[in-house]
Amino acid sequence: MRNLAILIFDNAEVLDFAGPYEAFSVAEDAAGNKLFNAYMVAERARPIVARNGFTVMPDYTLFDCPKPDIILLPGGDGRRVAMHSPLILDWVKQHHAHTEHTLSVCTGVFFLAKAGLLEGLAATTYHTRFEELAELVPSATLHPDKRWVDNGKVITSAGVSAGIDMSLYVIEKLHGAEQAARTAREMEYDYYPRPQG
Repeated sequence: MRNLAILIFDNAEVLDFAGPYEAFSVAEDAAGNKLFNAYMVAERARPIVARNGFTVMPDYTLFDCPKPDIILLPGGDGRRVAMHSPLILDWVKQHHAHTEHTLSVCTGVFFLAKAGLLEGLAATTYHTRFEELAELVPSATLHPDKRWVDNGKVITSAGVSAGIDMSLYVIEKLHGAEQAARTAREMEYDYYPRPQG
């Protein structure tokens, strides 16, 4: 079972973290064994108030979370503040050095950009934020037409619901198409796997 840490912060986009959390949390093999231990991580141990007042309590802080095999970085307007936090950026860089995959949803890609982890890679993000991303990381190849982009270790997705598609793609990548389809059925989600860069 892989540890999957999802960063959360004030004014994060709810579906950016809740959609992937659902997908990875319900992923079970045919014998009913959970494939991922998904948990929420925040800078401090306090309720996080995401978009529109949606409040969630993190499972861990940056300092006491289990070592993740995968990290997921959501977006939302709150990333404009959170992406400048030295504590968050250090956490991203520290764990990225050892992760199997580092994932971003929507404008969560800006955490990768600020941490220097997007240089020379391909990426996608929310449809209104490509110009800002291009200014921050001129060496990145941006794909406004892609739901998600796979660089191998780093996988980025477009906004909000695209994070669910990317999560199912990662489940497929790690456990096969049958497992991704089983997870999508459990969620009653119409998943259309297709090459995405």
